[in-house]
Amino acid sequence: MYDFTIVIPVYNEEDNLERVEKEMLDYIKTTDKKTSVLFVNDGSKDNSEAIMKAICNRNDTFHYISFKKNCGLSAAIKAGFDHVEAPLVGYIDADLQTTPQDFNKLLEYIGEYDLVTGVRADRKDSFVKNMSSKIANGIRRAFTHDGMDDTGCPLKIIKTEYAKKIPMFKGLHRFLPAMILLQNAKITQVPVRHFPRVAGEAKFGLWNRLLGPLLDCFAYVWMKKKYINYEVKDKK
Repeated sequence: MYDFTIVIPVYNEEDNLERVEKEMLDYIKTTDKKTSVLFVNDGSKDNSEAIMKAICNRNDTFHYISFKKNCGLSAAIKAGFDHVEAPLVGYIDADLQTTPQDFNKLLEYIGEYDLVTGVRADRKDSFVKNMSSKIANGIRRAFTHDGMDDTGCPLKIIKTEYAKKIPMFKGLHRFLPAMILLQNAKITQVPVRHFPRVAGEAKFGLWNRLLGPLLDCFAYVWMKKKYINYEVKDKK
């Protein structure tokens, strides 16, 4: 039984996966948590699936699930959460613009909190990407009041019991802290390092970073009004 499983969505990342393997193996050696890796292949059209399977075949701590077709980042993250059995689940992107070594920073807080998310310090992205993300985060905060500065940061740890209760919907990766708050849980953010993408291509354009999240905010407001929490008092 693992203490911590790290979910890595994969979509056309053939040039990054062997580097992911190396960095994840290096990280596993540094943590006192018994850690596994779960790739979620989101219908990749390149050689990602074959490379991913080869990595899993030569490493007992690496596992994968593979979609029949491309379903999007939110579906890949949710599928990962649904398949995790460890009490803690982490999330990192396959482009490694954040480093798994910073999971150790987040783990320092997960005892007190139910979700710990990174905040990308000194982001190594283009001006347009940085500005669109800042605007999108500001709009999202106005709707959700989650107090988070960078929900798009692809470095998070969540207690699995809360991650599994997150409903499936497009855009959920932008609302993970807000969806944990709806469960009356506690969240916090921690600064983490950020690096330029060294291989592959970004999967999101201006629509995905700005206009798409605005529409998702209205869906979140509807969901918040309809969300139900319950606690079982007794059972036999």
